[in-house]
Amino acid sequence: MTNDSESQLPAEDADEAGSAADAPVEAVPRARIPELLHAAVVSVGGVERPGQLRMAEAVADAVDHGEHLLVQAGTGTGKSLAYLVPALAHGDRVVVATATLALQRQLVERDLPRTVEALHPVLRRRPLFAMLKGRSNYLCLHRANEGTPSEEGEGLFDPVEAMGGPAGKLGQEVLRLRDWADETETGDRDDMTPGVSDRAWAQLSVTSKECLGASRCAYGQECFAEKARERAKLADVVVTNHAMLAIDAIEGAPVLPEHGLLIIDEAHELVNRVTGAATAELTVGAVNRAVKRAARLANEKAVDALQAAAENYHGLMETAQPGRVEELPEYLGYAVTAIRDASRQVITSLGETRDKGLSDEDAVRKQAMASAESLHETADRLLRDSEYDVVWIERSDRYGLGTASLRVAPLSVSGLLREGLYKERSVVLTSATLKLGGDFNGVAASVGLPSEARLPDVRTPGDTPETAGAGSDDEPVPSWRGIDVGSPFKYPKQGILYVARHLADPGRDPERPDMLDELADLIGAAGGRTLGLFSSMRGAQAAAEAMRERLDQRILLQGEDTLGELIREFASDATTCLFGTLSLWQGVDVPGSACQLVVMDRIPFPRPDDPLMSARQKDVEQRGGNGFMAVAATHAALLMAQGAGRLVRAAEDRGVVAVLDPRVETKRYGGFFRSSMPEFWYTTDRNQVRRSLASIDASAPPVRPVVKRS
Repeated sequence: MTNDSESQLPAEDADEAGSAADAPVEAVPRARIPELLHAAVVSVGGVERPGQLRMAEAVADAVDHGEHLLVQAGTGTGKSLAYLVPALAHGDRVVVATATLALQRQLVERDLPRTVEALHPVLRRRPLFAMLKGRSNYLCLHRANEGTPSEEGEGLFDPVEAMGGPAGKLGQEVLRLRDWADETETGDRDDMTPGVSDRAWAQLSVTSKECLGASRCAYGQECFAEKARERAKLADVVVTNHAMLAIDAIEGAPVLPEHGLLIIDEAHELVNRVTGAATAELTVGAVNRAVKRAARLANEKAVDALQAAAENYHGLMETAQPGRVEELPEYLGYAVTAIRDASRQVITSLGETRDKGLSDEDAVRKQAMASAESLHETADRLLRDSEYDVVWIERSDRYGLGTASLRVAPLSVSGLLREGLYKERSVVLTSATLKLGGDFNGVAASVGLPSEARLPDVRTPGDTPETAGAGSDDEPVPSWRGIDVGSPFKYPKQGILYVARHLADPGRDPERPDMLDELADLIGAAGGRTLGLFSSMRGAQAAAEAMRERLDQRILLQGEDTLGELIREFASDATTCLFGTLSLWQGVDVPGSACQLVVMDRIPFPRPDDPLMSARQKDVEQRGGNGFMAVAATHAALLMAQGAGRLVRAAEDRGVVAVLDPRVETKRYGGFFRSSMPEFWYTTDRNQVRRSLASIDASAPPVRPVVKRS
């Protein structure tokens, strides 16, 4: 399946095409930004908005003066064009990093092609653009044609036969992948429709450590991942994701081409994505896999040592209790040390022994080496006992009943981001939710931009980055501005923020009879049309069960079907409700009358026993700060702001955001949460809200179904 928007320009246009690989392109004067933005907006059939222009001009200023910029741009602002236009006008290579596949596709398939064409008369060139992802997102031709390294250490094997043959479900998926390999021009998993399971994809893809390398692989010239990298090297705009950005910024392994401007969209997700990329895990399954993969090529002594270490670790993890580990117990330290030392022996052995008679040796060796190196790195990190890391034991059904794993994550990523992101390039971070509690300071600090480095929101003559001062290492602190360009929506007239002050404060038990009564009344008044956002799946399930018994409206529950199908069903029927947890707080876009009531069951504070969050909170307190507000409240406020943003997605949308947690009104910190959400009309009057919901329901236009993507 071909993604036409990523293909290169035809030969007749090559002389007009600007390329980042050529000589620097002259920048378009900032005074022409309004003209360029107008052309781009017209090209996509949009409407110009004051906030969009303000954002475009602020991005241009930041690039011109070598500064960094945080931009809160509310839903409907059109922020993609607001940063693409000044980026293309500047002439230097740009990297755009996003959190979701949906926005990556929108940029590459819709916004960039139209914007490039619209700006061509002024730029006198057509900038090239490309999408770049991690290697495991692309199908591996070597595995598709030669087979997959056996987990049993017996060379390569055919995954079709190993998975029940052509008649088996996984076998069918692998066959479909092989056929697709002959058709696709990108090899990008996300271009395959319908897709395949993770297990099937894993048979025909490789990580960067497992890859043979283009020069050693028989299929190196045709490799999809290598072609994507080559397109990125030639492109003026590279669209990638937060995970790739994290690898490039914090692991010291450049995977992105050099660029003068970095734009981070959906920036509210950045800290979580970078934390995820910097988190390592030592599982029983991973150790056992390393043993099997090493069995064929490593010497017997090394393999036996790793096998013994695996068995010892497995026995300890069967009875290990979940929770933070501030210092590894002696017995666990010995077990991890044994894994580290044995994996080091395997690595040495794999490097020394080579059987020239094996045609598949390189692929088998690469996979075995990747497993052993990953084990060694993780075990070594666990044993360092660094004050900058948090270690904990976690239980999960993924690893089988009765087993657990050790995890290690950075206590903070702000320092990593400060070192890796802000040198030698301007960075623009944008999202609909960057101001929490009324200012940018909390989010800025979390991404490595301290408050003392903030410049005034409005530029004044002579204001330069050097005015920000110096950091603890006598290097200049990255200077930044924060601006809120607002939203084209009239929030006070389009929405109501209702806090159910009369309810009892929620406890740890999800059973809240008064909350369920309130929820049933609100749904009844709204005639359905409800998106229920719950702080836990247990709470969502309990509420769904109760509402199904009490109400005639259909209640959909996350997990009972794919998320995409649930959202389509929700959007197609006004009387239907959708309940769920974390991914619904941030991932639902249902404009129109299908969603006129957004309910939050409680403030989504992190669990008190969350090892990483509690460690971060304790660290802030030890440094004299307010750990609760800096960590727990900030985490919850960001989710609530995102959740409230699900209500108004278009200019004609109307409705209510109902928070069924009285603490938003009764506690001192309640104002922090209210000021983090859109400026809806605020009330605690339950009768007024019921009347408003009934009125909105009575005058609601027909729903606008979500079209299924082909």
